[in-house]
Amino acid sequence: MDRKVKLWEVVSGTSVKLCVQGPLLNGRCEPKGSLTGSNAGITSIEFDSAGSFLLAASNDFASRLWTVEDSRLRHTLTGHSGKVLSARFLLDNTRIVSGSYDRTLKLWDLRSKVCMKTVFAGSSCNDIVCTEQCVMSGHFDKKVRFWDIRAESMVQELQLQGRVTSLDLNHDRTELLSCSRDDLLTIIDLRTVSGFKCGADWTRVTFSPDGCYVAGGSADGALYIWNVLTGKVERTLDRSHSSAINSVSWSPSGAYVVSVEKSSKAILWSDM
Repeated sequence: MDRKVKLWEVVSGTSVKLCVQGPLLNGRCEPKGSLTGSNAGITSIEFDSAGSFLLAASNDFASRLWTVEDSRLRHTLTGHSGKVLSARFLLDNTRIVSGSYDRTLKLWDLRSKVCMKTVFAGSSCNDIVCTEQCVMSGHFDKKVRFWDIRAESMVQELQLQGRVTSLDLNHDRTELLSCSRDDLLTIIDLRTVSGFKCGADWTRVTFSPDGCYVAGGSADGALYIWNVLTGKVERTLDRSHSSAINSVSWSPSGAYVVSVEKSSKAILWSDM
């Protein structure tokens, strides 16, 4: 490994084949730049959503951030005690998560350039993907772990049959693709993965007035709505509470739900 990230610009040519997703082009790739600064081999790379920055994880125990336009190294994030095997942007592009051979995940603030949180994951982390509120990590111990960003704690784990080598999300972030050493590619429907956690002995759930739905608050601050007939989660409302939800109540009309959290905050939800 030459310890560099090379940028290539794709120059379009003419269409050579028509496929379901659109034409394939017989274009060419022209060198655009070389990103230097790493002291060991690069293990993962990712652009931010705007394509302005490139993030790379490295075997030298660090993650680095470059600006694409001028190939300039902006930040070097150190603190892991093992090879960094994956580093990903959160959706706000101001924070990243890194996973390491040292069995930890680290949450970094790019504005202050400091590590905000370190979580012991229990096994070497080979890859990471992120949604708005959740980080999913694939591990050497054959597990995919789900982490709540706000609570900074694990909310669930899935056992696979082989060591997880990579993870990816589809465009609308409803399906998780995993690759593992048992030679299997697994697609996990995240809409059916249960995230509900009973937060206390006094956690209360409730039926809707027509008995077709159940509402329940979770330890991770999310409000879940289940379909009684199918047993599946229909909606997850997870952007307002900052602590465990202790109780929920449905209005007699069925149009409103009230949820109350541990830190004395009540929220009225409409259009239920």
